[in-house]
Amino acid sequence: MAKELTTREENYSQWYNDLVIKADLAEQSAVRGCMVIKPYGYAIWEFMHDALDKMFKDTGHVNAYFPLFIPKSFFSREADHVEGFAKECAVVTHHRLMNDPNGNGVVVDPSAKLEEELIVRPTSETIIWDTYRNWIKSYRDLPILCNQWANVVRWEMRTRLFLRTAEFLWQEGHTAHATKEEAEAEAQKMLGVYTEFAEKWLAIPVYQGVKSANERFAGALNTYCIEAMMQDGKALQAGTSHFLGQNFAKAFDVKYLNKENKLDYVWATSWGVSTRLMGALIMSHSDDDGLVLPPHIAPIQVVIVPIYKSDDQRVAVNARCLELKSRLEAKGLRVKYDDRDTQKPGFKFHEWELKGVPVRLAIGPRDVEEGTAELARRDTMTKESLSIENIEGNVADLMDVIQKNLYQKALDYRNSHTYDVDNWEDFKAQIEKGGFVHAFWDGTTETELKIKEETKATLRFIPLDVKEETGVDVYSGKPAKMRVYYAKAY
Repeated sequence: MAKELTTREENYSQWYNDLVIKADLAEQSAVRGCMVIKPYGYAIWEFMHDALDKMFKDTGHVNAYFPLFIPKSFFSREADHVEGFAKECAVVTHHRLMNDPNGNGVVVDPSAKLEEELIVRPTSETIIWDTYRNWIKSYRDLPILCNQWANVVRWEMRTRLFLRTAEFLWQEGHTAHATKEEAEAEAQKMLGVYTEFAEKWLAIPVYQGVKSANERFAGALNTYCIEAMMQDGKALQAGTSHFLGQNFAKAFDVKYLNKENKLDYVWATSWGVSTRLMGALIMSHSDDDGLVLPPHIAPIQVVIVPIYKSDDQRVAVNARCLELKSRLEAKGLRVKYDDRDTQKPGFKFHEWELKGVPVRLAIGPRDVEEGTAELARRDTMTKESLSIENIEGNVADLMDVIQKNLYQKALDYRNSHTYDVDNWEDFKAQIEKGGFVHAFWDGTTETELKIKEETKATLRFIPLDVKEETGVDVYSGKPAKMRVYYAKAY
């Protein structure tokens, strides 16, 4: 099977696009900027969904659903919010079509104009806080810890499958609290949940940090983030958690009667991750042979490929393969037996390598006689002959080995591509090469924007555990008290 992937070195962007298409993850749709997530890609997203959903529920959150459409007037109530999303909003103006009496096909019925135009959900703070006004009357109604799994629309001009599309899937948590301290604690707790998910499930090491004022979510007082490093040296924001203060409560008049019998505004958070994590997963681990999946979220953890020439061999090999499949599944492993007789073993090997299945077992007539199987690891591309005695236990243990190996490999890459820089010339040179640049910042938006203008690098985050130091800003030369992380990013 000719995979025909462009190599990462040759053209990283084309390699990514090739891989998404040829590994059957997603494809472009008839709607510009929107994607079709194919069954194999959606299966990976479902594992992400299920793992995160359990983590949310384990921390006391419940799922709800809110409308796709938001009255346009809602956006005008929070000035920073509307400014942040105005250019990306899709607007519904009419509710009916009609046949054009002049024979020009189907047109909008001018008599069906909406009294108030509706925004197709780019995020749900406004509609949810309008709803919370009806739910919250006193401190006894707090906290509210809601999450929703949904699709959103942000009208992007330049799109790329999973990384940036006009419509994408995500979860968005929206919580309401009696105190500032509770809301801040919630925002940071959910950042911890995202960190654990990225590192333990996706095997992607992340930095935790706070966004600068310029990079905050529109309407937030603080935006916490996790940032990952892709194999081309670009950063990717993998998740955000926002402390919204009382901004949305004030915009939508959400007050509660506190224990002192006084009215006060509610404190808020919101937090989310999206199908962008699929892009992070692909670019963190995959290689020139195709997708490489961490076992924890691989839809198929083990594929078994039979090898035979005659009908007698087929019967014996098939019996052994089915026996091994049953034993592996009894260990809780997700197993695919590829017994298609329309494709040769070599084709199957290439296909499952391309799709990133962590372990492949090949069994032929000699393996049946000798009680062995050939085991191939996708992460290292190594092969070995393994006794089938307790093979299920050995393969189950190998899943943890592969998971940890992928994490360590990505961690080593990130650490070797994080640099301390102390002057402007070195900064420019290093940013051009890629990676995280750790440099002094004078704390001003002016300097941040000038650096972005001259290098296309953005201030990715201020470390959560930032230490106060004495230094000089690499660009402005002004006194600085901390180092922050810059990078070019997706």
